[in-house]
Amino acid sequence: MGADMQRRDFLGVLSGAAVAWPLAARAQLADKVHRIGYLGLASAAAQATRMNAFRAGLAAQGYIEGKNIVIEERRIEGRQYEQLGTLAGQLVDLKVDVIVTHAQGVSASMRATSTTPIVAASIADAVASGLVSSLARPGGNVTGLTFLLPELASKRLELLKEAIPGLAQAGVLVNTASTVREPLLAAMKLTAQSLKLELSEFAVRESADLESAFAAMAAKPVGAFVITEDPVLIYNSEISAKLALKYRLASCGFPELAQAGGFVAYGVDFPDLWGRAAVFVDKILKGAKPADLPVEQPTKFSTTVNLKTAKLIGIEVPTSLLLRADEVIE
Repeated sequence: MGADMQRRDFLGVLSGAAVAWPLAARAQLADKVHRIGYLGLASAAAQATRMNAFRAGLAAQGYIEGKNIVIEERRIEGRQYEQLGTLAGQLVDLKVDVIVTHAQGVSASMRATSTTPIVAASIADAVASGLVSSLARPGGNVTGLTFLLPELASKRLELLKEAIPGLAQAGVLVNTASTVREPLLAAMKLTAQSLKLELSEFAVRESADLESAFAAMAAKPVGAFVITEDPVLIYNSEISAKLALKYRLASCGFPELAQAGGFVAYGVDFPDLWGRAAVFVDKILKGAKPADLPVEQPTKFSTTVNLKTAKLIGIEVPTSLLLRADEVIE
């Protein structure tokens, strides 16, 4: 065999190897099983709709449980928020590739790790809460999706005034442990002043506080109240709706409240946010750093009016509000 022939054969082997190795590496990467940690603030049943949206989002990115991902779930369910740190630590100890969480679970996860990537499926006011440096450049190990709770709550106050023009006193249910309590109340007080409303805060830290909070609202008395996004309140929507009917109080809150029997809802499409969280997870698993992934905001909002509840508490809903509603429950 001539020298030129030997050289061509040798180069051919190298060329083949250059193609074969990357293909093998890609196949090995595709076969890798990623571990996703999920830190929840409610039972699996209460979060089923959101988690189904998250899993559907993962599937759309090519991730299937038992094939190339494992989801390690930890939840506080009925336990106090103080347990979140312990559960977040467990996920870190499992060496998960990324932690997905929401609400107070984000700050708890940040205390547990400064290196494991954290994706917020939803968090109120990420910048105001000090969780990220800015929406465009988060700067740490947290990214994901945020919504502006003060603006949402203020809009709900406006809807109540529109529905009940003679409303003079309104309440707001707030978890006093919330990191956005102060900016929330500040924004709502400004809105209340413009609407000529007296606004009173009623504190809730756990589900056991709801009965006394509603009794206090009835004793004030307030004619209507705003309920804000907080796991304790969201996942006890049925209790709040029943208590509102018991005391004949008009409510405006998140979509789950109206579905459970509340009067009006204006809020974020949370299943949509959970589905979008899967895109952040995909980018991180492919090597992106949370610090470089801009935090996103909701693009879908909805207004719901429960006419059945309106009739039960004696409210005639204005046509203007019904025309704007995305859903009317009769």
